[in-house]
Amino acid sequence: MQLLAKERAEAIGIAGLQHLAGEDDLLMRFCYVTGILPNDIRDAATQPHFLVGVLDFFLSHEPDLLAFAEAANIKPELVMGARYSLAPEDMAGLE
Repeated sequence: MQLLAKERAEAIGIAGLQHLAGEDDLLMRFCYVTGILPNDIRDAATQPHFLVGVLDFFLSHEPDLLAFAEAANIKPELVMGARYSLAPEDMAGLE
């Protein structure tokens, strides 16, 4: 897995959030899974690990991951690289 520069990783996380915002059914599932109410997403997005959660959401379901990667014009494996670049402390035990 290739780690990314923090700015690139954040850009992928933000693209993921934008993708969620553009897909009502996907956004509702994200809210259901995370427990975040749609009206609270803006406030939640200011939390340090929010983008990690967005990327985890995509990584948990391959069809969503592939759809997001295609829409963002990135390779799907970059999503995992971005996720661990934003929270490298979570890599313990993966190596």
